[in-house]
Amino acid sequence: MRKTIFVHALAMYLAIPLVLGFACRSEAQTAEKPALTLDDCVKCHTAPPADIAAAGAGHKSITCFDCHLSHRPASKDNIPKCSQCHSGKPHYGLKGCLGCHKNPHTPLKISFENNITDPCLTCHSQQIAQLRENKSKHSDLYCSACHSVHRIVPQCTQCHKSHSTEMTQADCKKCHSAHKPTVVTYSTDIPNKDCGACHQKALSMLSASNSKHKNLACAFCHAGKHKMIPECQSCHKVPHAAGLMAKFPKCYDCHYIAHDLNNWPVVTKETPQVMPKQGKKKK
Repeated sequence: MRKTIFVHALAMYLAIPLVLGFACRSEAQTAEKPALTLDDCVKCHTAPPADIAAAGAGHKSITCFDCHLSHRPASKDNIPKCSQCHSGKPHYGLKGCLGCHKNPHTPLKISFENNITDPCLTCHSQQIAQLRENKSKHSDLYCSACHSVHRIVPQCTQCHKSHSTEMTQADCKKCHSAHKPTVVTYSTDIPNKDCGACHQKALSMLSASNSKHKNLACAFCHAGKHKMIPECQSCHKVPHAAGLMAKFPKCYDCHYIAHDLNNWPVVTKETPQVMPKQGKKKK
């Protein structure tokens, strides 16, 4: 009995250094375990860093560890929610971020499904205001009908036939804005040929005329806004004697049309007035 107790005691005595050695070794191994670095992530995950470098936008300024707190499948926190960082704006309150931002490593490469408008409005309020205030066929379209990819502006000529064979996509923007296309405005240096693409008859008459109007740009008289017709007196003041003006108070009584001032007969009792179709009717 005593011999057995002695053997057990001896075995325990001899085992103590061994146990302590294993314990010390385990603690040393834990303490010496190296921390992960970004270079370690790239060893397995080559695509995400490449995507971020190419088109990471604001995600370029953060590291893998800012989003991925641990490696899967050890933790559900490995894939963060967008709201973890993105908050404080109406757009960030939308659900289903990955419906448009399909790859979080290239967050601004955005493509849309069909019939998308409401999510766009959380950022693009000015554009929708223009569409609603200036009714046109564009007002009835979904944003995604024209913008299937974010920040891609389509060519007008994809849907609209050019006014003339000489006009290109670049010419459309001289007069039209996509979100209010029927509000036609232009600069004073727009060439007459661009106006003539729609107003061919007026340009032909002006070009064949012998009056000083021939040397003027269309936009000089029709300044700033489409269909704006100036008063003759804005340039010519009162050009004739009082007696003649009293007899013919309207400029077009004699000068039937501004684009061809001198090719129409003066109205007399013997020659009845014959107004052209595009002229103004005398009241």
